Amino acid sequence: MENHDHTVLLEKLLACVAACENCATACLNEEDVKPMVRCISLDRDCADICSQAARLLQRKSELAHQYLLLCEEICRMCADECGMHEHDHCQICADACRQCAEACHAHHEMITQD
Repeated sequence: MENHDHTVLLEKLLACVAACENCATACLNEEDVKPMVRCISLDRDCADICSQAARLLQRKSELAHQYLLLCEEICRMCADECGMHEHDHCQICADACRQCAEACHAHHEMITQD
């Protein structure tokens, strides 16, 4: 793996984790939780995947740049779902996920097997 400065990418990943965790918690406190089930599920997946991506980058894992492909995918899925809800926490989350997806896209590598 090349030696890149991942400061901005790490910031985007951690901001996405925070936005997703906040969104999931806020969704659970909505009066009608039923329509928010997919949002909560994707928030939790996205937070976990982005958190793991940040850890892999920080430890300079050989798989870090390939893992960002998965991270980009979950961020786009979560952004699409959150973007369909009018709640402020969902809109904030959707924005953080979009920004993170773009940052991951700029840094990921295709998965290869030797």
